[in-house]
Amino acid sequence: MTNIPDTQTRTISAANGIEYAYRETGTGTPVLVLLQHFRGNLDNWDPALIDALASGRRVVTFDNAGVGGSTGTTPSTVTQMARDAIAFIDALELDSVDLLGFSIGSFVAQEIALTRPALVRRLVLASSAPRGAAGMHGWAPDVIAAVGAPGRNADGYLDVFFTDSAASRQAGGESLKRQTAQRDDRDALTTWQTRQAQYEAVNEWGIPDHSQLQRVSAIEMPVFVANGDSDPMILPHFSYLLAGLIPQAQLKLYPDAAHGFLFQHHTEFARDVDAFLT
Repeated sequence: MTNIPDTQTRTISAANGIEYAYRETGTGTPVLVLLQHFRGNLDNWDPALIDALASGRRVVTFDNAGVGGSTGTTPSTVTQMARDAIAFIDALELDSVDLLGFSIGSFVAQEIALTRPALVRRLVLASSAPRGAAGMHGWAPDVIAAVGAPGRNADGYLDVFFTDSAASRQAGGESLKRQTAQRDDRDALTTWQTRQAQYEAVNEWGIPDHSQLQRVSAIEMPVFVANGDSDPMILPHFSYLLAGLIPQAQLKLYPDAAHGFLFQHHTEFARDVDAFLT
């Protein structure tokens, strides 16, 4: 049984004037800070994954500026999102952390590692792509229609985050149930402003630019790149590209899995992350 429903949502004020909503569980150092996917808030982390990750370390999840329960306005560039994330980590008075970025959160994690390398000990990039990669300028029409419409679409979420196999769909349904389990302090839903700003940031990140690909070669800390083998949102070949560009990167693709591979394979992924971090 997961301990996440009993994890209190807290707030902390940072030097940039933002009051961040966050949760933490587990104990130990270095702290593992998680960066969330497109339109996601605190409640969109699968509690089973968080519980597994926190079995041997302190895990912190948070809403970046303008997202969910945090104040401010969501910026439309990954660069500013990274600055805002650094301000949150500074507010927690953490000098060194491990980062796990998922989807757009993995873009932010890359920028943090490049902007403040001394802050990041090890880096996990889930469902990720490097800046400037050809083919990342926006998502396929069926993908953005499924996850980017004004109203929330559970079927669309399942289509993008899980494959159409019976096993993957069952795992997706179970993950959704865990994410929507009743708790007293549900996070605020992300707004349309957040959706628009984040998608603008994704588009800007994906403008084809071969010179931008060279940036990640400056990431010197160990990196674990992971994805599902059938991700329709950030295609697996971007994982191969990213891992090939980073000097100390290792790569793993999870079978019969899509964008939400880390929720579907939460036990295996958490075990792999633990092995990588320790």
